[in-house]
Amino acid sequence: MKIYNLFPLLAGPLPQWTPHLERAAAMGFEWVFVNPIQPPGQSGSIYSIRDYFGVNPALLTPGSRKRPETQVKEMVKVAEKLGLRLMIDLVINHCAVDSPLTTQHPDWFKREGGRIAHPFCLEEDGTKVVWEDLAQFDHRHSPDAQGLLDYVGTVVEHLIGLGFTGFRCDAAYQIPTDFWRRLIQDIKQRHPGTLFVAETLGCSPDQTRQTASAGFDAIFNSAKWWDFSSPWLLEQYELTRQIAPSIGFPESHDTERLFAESGQNVAALKQRYLFTALFSTGVMLPMGYEFGFQRRLHVVKTRPEDWETPAVDLTAFITRVNRIKASHPVFGEDGLLQRLESPNPAILLLWQASTRGRSQALLVLNKDPWHHQHFHCEDLYRLVQAPPPLRDVSPEWAMDYLPTPFDFDLHPGMARVFVTSPSPTAEKP
Repeated sequence: MKIYNLFPLLAGPLPQWTPHLERAAAMGFEWVFVNPIQPPGQSGSIYSIRDYFGVNPALLTPGSRKRPETQVKEMVKVAEKLGLRLMIDLVINHCAVDSPLTTQHPDWFKREGGRIAHPFCLEEDGTKVVWEDLAQFDHRHSPDAQGLLDYVGTVVEHLIGLGFTGFRCDAAYQIPTDFWRRLIQDIKQRHPGTLFVAETLGCSPDQTRQTASAGFDAIFNSAKWWDFSSPWLLEQYELTRQIAPSIGFPESHDTERLFAESGQNVAALKQRYLFTALFSTGVMLPMGYEFGFQRRLHVVKTRPEDWETPAVDLTAFITRVNRIKASHPVFGEDGLLQRLESPNPAILLLWQASTRGRSQALLVLNKDPWHHQHFHCEDLYRLVQAPPPLRDVSPEWAMDYLPTPFDFDLHPGMARVFVTSPSPTAEKP
């Protein structure tokens, strides 16, 4: 899955989404993920949903006589004509504290001291952050758990009716596995092509494995935070890859913009996107990354006026990386990964192998986005477990001939991407 994250508050009214959809399709993305489009509660946060069956007025054309649902469906038709499928956030761990649901179905909510409970998180320093604009559903102990499950099913059916065929399940690990299993099985019986992706960031590998086992089609991984050296990412990857494939991202609406974070380093943008795209089965790119945007996306305050003058244009680079991912099966699965020893510690050597065929790949990545690094190898074929030929399919300055010994001066953040070339019949369907 190659996913473009269209942030609705930045994109503005639905008819204005067309250029963004066209750009996503041109870069080789297959899916567009949209954050919540429903009306928010009193806080204004798009993750504080007041009405699951409405459309945020900020996304509608002012003065239009078209029904909100019609405007959504027209946007979906544009996307589908471009060959794009649409995924939307499914936020069912909580709703807005001022949602009518809190009075219509009080038994659906957790309570503390007789009052509806608010979800919270613990910061790294132990500070408790409480979201007082949210009311937390009680999927585990509600006396009307079946009613809550049925309601969520109608929400999913409504969104499918609008044209969404994929769901990013927000805070999925906070909801019982059995709830997800029943919901996913029920929906897929009626709509077999529907995809469910679990947001499991911040939980342990065991929690991730348990959540993913409910029938999710994919999970998100933490490749964005890897330092290219510590063992934790590969350890997490190995613990979960046989349960569900994963999706990486270079930044998200929950993180700072990488271009700002890196000191406006274009090489860092290229480096992180290439790595997250080729590391695992899927990749997701947030709107504006391709142009080096620096303002962090905000679930309340972001507006179309926050669209920035592009600092860079990485659309051609991203297109080439997406083409590499689409063309070589080894980059389309959570296969076998092994970090190899490099004579230069500033170089990452990562061997990848398909478990569905005989494809292999070798990633030679300059970890340093600021300085050149030299890579030397007496024989590249010793680093892979396949016979010749080995091809350079790097997105920049690919080499037609690979000499032995191999020497290359890697620009800041640059990667060499090598793949084996088995005969077409060697690949399993």
